[in-house]
Amino acid sequence: MDENKALGELPIPKLLFKFSIPCVTGLLIGALYNIVDQIFIGNSSLGYLGNAATGISFPIICIANAFAWCVGDGAASYLSICSGRQDSESAHKCVGTGLAATMIISIALCAICLAFCKPLMVLFGASDATLALSCDYFRIIALFFPAYLMFNVMNSMIRADGSPTYAMIAMLSGAVLNIILDPICIFVLNWGIQGAAIATVVGQVVSFLICLIYFFKPKSFRLTKSSFRINPSMLRNLVVLGGSTFIIQISLVAMTLLSNIMLFKYGSLSVYGSDIPISVFSIQTKVYTIVSNIAVGIALGGQPILGYNYGAQKMDRVRQAYRLILLYSLSVGLIATLAFVFCPQIIIGIFGKQNAIYMDFAVKSFRISLGFSFVTCFIKISSIFFQSIGKAGHAMIASVIRDMLCFIGFTVILSNVMETRQSGTGIYGILWASPLSDLVAGTVITIITIRFFKKLDTLSDLKDAPISISATRPGIVVTIARQHGTCGKQIGELVAKKLGVPFYYKELTALVAKESGLAEEFLLNDYDDPSEALNQLYLSTQVAQQGIIAQEKVLRKIADAGACVIVGRAANHVLRDYPNVVRVFLYAPDKFRIHNIQKMYGDSHAEARQHMLRSDESRANYYRNTSGNEWQSMENYDLCLNADIGKEAAAGIIEAYIRRCDLTADAT
Repeated sequence: MDENKALGELPIPKLLFKFSIPCVTGLLIGALYNIVDQIFIGNSSLGYLGNAATGISFPIICIANAFAWCVGDGAASYLSICSGRQDSESAHKCVGTGLAATMIISIALCAICLAFCKPLMVLFGASDATLALSCDYFRIIALFFPAYLMFNVMNSMIRADGSPTYAMIAMLSGAVLNIILDPICIFVLNWGIQGAAIATVVGQVVSFLICLIYFFKPKSFRLTKSSFRINPSMLRNLVVLGGSTFIIQISLVAMTLLSNIMLFKYGSLSVYGSDIPISVFSIQTKVYTIVSNIAVGIALGGQPILGYNYGAQKMDRVRQAYRLILLYSLSVGLIATLAFVFCPQIIIGIFGKQNAIYMDFAVKSFRISLGFSFVTCFIKISSIFFQSIGKAGHAMIASVIRDMLCFIGFTVILSNVMETRQSGTGIYGILWASPLSDLVAGTVITIITIRFFKKLDTLSDLKDAPISISATRPGIVVTIARQHGTCGKQIGELVAKKLGVPFYYKELTALVAKESGLAEEFLLNDYDDPSEALNQLYLSTQVAQQGIIAQEKVLRKIADAGACVIVGRAANHVLRDYPNVVRVFLYAPDKFRIHNIQKMYGDSHAEARQHMLRSDESRANYYRNTSGNEWQSMENYDLCLNADIGKEAAAGIIEAYIRRCDLTADAT
């Protein structure tokens, strides 16, 4: 059965199991890298000081990951698009550009981190007791950033190339080797914290080498020397598609950095000192990562199911998939919450036996900070859910409200207020910031989710579009891009009538809906919001990519059918390699356009102006994010025309230009 058809017809539980298991497994393997070192270090003579030292470097590693995953996830998304449209030429450029850019970024990060190691460790919370340990650990980790970042990027590309099992083996091999080498390097060879770092980087290098072997014989592309010339336009596409991943990682960095700074400040004023709180939070963060990764893995597995069925307006299946994802994720979160609240000593004990004052703070921290872990799971899956169905604004809110807004605000306010009221208690404000953030963010997202599902009932079922592609004579294909209010649709219709060729405008959306199985309402989302960040987030979803692939296929089919006129949908970029395409751009003074918008929509002057600006910005963002080029740049077009001369006159000039192009083509 066709994969898209399967997403819309097979039982939801079966599909969710099929897609979620690999996601959960991969994320759990990744979490091992973050937690294994801390277990062995905590049980060594280094104790909690060693754990604090590794925790201090964690935000910087997250920053490096943000760059790698941004490029890697973007390349994986773009590679999927290339595979869908069988574009092997763009595929190898995508991979080569991604790998070359990652190598440059990783070398730069390596150099910066090695040169400024001590200042960075101090900035991220190192004390006199942990500074030397932090530097010993981080210098080794930073030295191997090129292998680590390249491994992450290559792993994403391998999954996108249709080899998820190979990608998982590469990850698992490094993680298992890390687990084996940690006790050998730390206890047997007595290398201490440097041994933990060496075990980690050896695992990363092995994973990198396994991934590297794959690229000698991939499935959908072939690399040459020219592949590794960085293409600025291609790199921009990768960054756009991986932008949401970057935002999520940077929000984690901001939260961790703030936590370390506040823990250092208020911990030093308490009976615990600064090192114990930082050590505990480092362990706590990585323990919760395991829980979070399971919930996120379940939601990520549901992405293609949710995206396809929402696009196809099969809302009953959307509801069913969401309920199952919510049930499974909340179950994991609730079990973890009970463990954190009722038996934190057992979890803490895994990381070594510590003194009484350490255990006192650790138990309080686990019980308070992780007391609403199941709500945090709900918040994370909500962001993925809304991103899956192309609701970029909802997804952005769910992504940042808890960590970037609530947690940072509550941490600063509560710790300051509590310390002011009673000396030495400011550290508890940091602990209470987490559950309060969960409650506030969880409430907001619950309201948004309930309202969203109520609106589902108003959406109609997809109707089969009676539109088809018309066969026509060989000749020029005219693409028309236009500023809002230039009467581009009417001018395009006049040109098509004068030339006696088919005209495509709204018909394009219907044709793409038929090609992709997605609903027309969903396919029009790309122009809904002028915000570039939201437009990027929308375009990073799998279902949006599915629509883009279908749109490009339809545009090529139309162009292959013969002479015609096409308005909008970045057709000039999609058909850029066709020799018989004339690319037209229509512009006009604001006064002329505002007047036309007022006539078309009955807007006031102010409303028409706002309408014009929003529409132009949306079109510019969509064009930039799908092509990597600027929408209004003259070099993207063959003919730029001021529509202020009138519809008939503009159509006449375009007709004359096209007929001249036809004659020139015949003469050659």
